[in-house]
Amino acid sequence: MADGPTITTIAERAGVSIASVSRVLNGLPTRQETVRKVMAAADELGYVRNAVARSLKSRRTHQVAFAMADVGNPAYLAMLREIQPVLKAAGYRLVLHSTDAVVADEIDVLHSLGERYVDGLIMSPLRVTEQHLEMLAAARAPVVIIGSVPEGTRADNVRADSRTGVRLAIDHLYALGRRRIGMINGPLDTVPGAARGAAYREALADLGLPYDEDLVRIGDFYRAEGGRAVAELLDRVPDVDALMCANDLIALGALDVLRAAGKRVPADVAVVGMDDTDLAAASWPALTSVSLGSAERGKAAAELLLDRLLDRLQGGDREPRVVTVPPRLVIRASTAGEGAAHDDAGRTERKEGGA
Repeated sequence: MADGPTITTIAERAGVSIASVSRVLNGLPTRQETVRKVMAAADELGYVRNAVARSLKSRRTHQVAFAMADVGNPAYLAMLREIQPVLKAAGYRLVLHSTDAVVADEIDVLHSLGERYVDGLIMSPLRVTEQHLEMLAAARAPVVIIGSVPEGTRADNVRADSRTGVRLAIDHLYALGRRRIGMINGPLDTVPGAARGAAYREALADLGLPYDEDLVRIGDFYRAEGGRAVAELLDRVPDVDALMCANDLIALGALDVLRAAGKRVPADVAVVGMDDTDLAAASWPALTSVSLGSAERGKAAAELLLDRLLDRLQGGDREPRVVTVPPRLVIRASTAGEGAAHDDAGRTERKEGGA
């Protein structure tokens, strides 16, 4: 191929029309699958590092990606409902990725930033590995992480304070007279699982309650897994009188199993979830839950990304920012009985810094 690759050869390699290749190379709106095929073909043919790179160098896609672990989780949907209007008002379209918390998929999303299919990325990984940190340091576009990352990470960061959230829940259960407080957690190799598990142990210690391994079950952040874990816990500790669940989906699974076992909620077992999703208020009984400000975290992430994009356009390179959204406990019937529904924190301000 003495004269180098052409639009025709790229189209043949990608299996798309010449017109589609032309639209992609000129930065015009095109289906993302087509963009990926064309850019992959151009890269294989040695075109992406010259003509494509030059044609895209000064262009913006006016698209931003949001990568989350589970598009069906109401906590991510709450983020999405805030991210979308903020970006739309600024003239950006939103591209969604549901990674199932698979590290390889998240790394692929970060790697694909080099294809310039989006101007920036909001990502909410459950696990933060060395690969994540390496890719963030080399990212070709601005990235905002929703979730805790190590200090010094070169990315803007929006965090929840789930440790304080767990403490609010345990203190509430203790004040109700509960002393056999179990914990149903997600995987301990995830950021939220590790933080919530550690906070549970700390809260018990501060209240003078012993840590009992039989009162702790590890599953995953899904309803069915929550139910399975609670069934195991009931077999081991039938006199458990309260459950701290690492998210609302786990808590809903707990309610299913407790109901089937003839346990009254909250008379026999009080139940607390985390995230305070729409499902919490709609469950039966209505679920007491720790709000981690999913909607506010989504909005903060979108605003941080827009600020970073503007900074880049102006030739700046400001230091990464960290925003921490404080938790609050929303008390409902699953702990305090019918008719209970109030906010037990009263703090909704946003602050910079924190962990």
